[in-house]
Amino acid sequence: MTSNQQPDDIRLQHLIERCLEGDQAAFQALYELVASSVYRLAYSILLDKHDAEDVVQETFVYAFRNLHHFDPQRGAFKTWLYTITVSRCRNARRRKWLPTIQLSQLLSLGTEPASPDDEAPERAAARSGVMSALEQALSTLSPRLRESIALRYGQGLTYREMADVLNIPQKTAESRVRLAHEAIRSAMSAADVALLSEVFGF
Repeated sequence: MTSNQQPDDIRLQHLIERCLEGDQAAFQALYELVASSVYRLAYSILLDKHDAEDVVQETFVYAFRNLHHFDPQRGAFKTWLYTITVSRCRNARRRKWLPTIQLSQLLSLGTEPASPDDEAPERAAARSGVMSALEQALSTLSPRLRESIALRYGQGLTYREMADVLNIPQKTAESRVRLAHEAIRSAMSAADVALLSEVFGF
């Protein structure tokens, strides 16, 4: 194992090698290892369980059929897989009208700050109010900006990881998130923006 490789990376590498040799058990093991992260990404973009499940299936069908095209010298396997996932999500978006993104659904993927049990009623009300204002602001974003917010805050990706997944320069990834921030802030009151920054670090 090299110094920058993690156990999961080594396991992925071995599974991919076995898959390329036609080992059916390896295909199943590989699916079980990464399917949940693919589903989380698809759901954070599409916000529909059935659509996300369809995307997962489409992603793995394509990935397994084209596994021989994966080049570990060009990037990590998960980056390659997430790129396929985002492409399939875009196809799904084109096939049907999807609901506007809601922060409450994005944050339910694990990044929502917990409310203290002893939080004052007025504080809880303010938190609820800023959530509603933010969801309304998010509905005004373009699909690409909503996608960027989903990757950045729903999946917690770095800008470098976002750039790799979306096949765009890192500066473009940063710019999209910045533009989303600006659009959201311009659509909200100064008080809501202040609370948003305090509660969510947004």
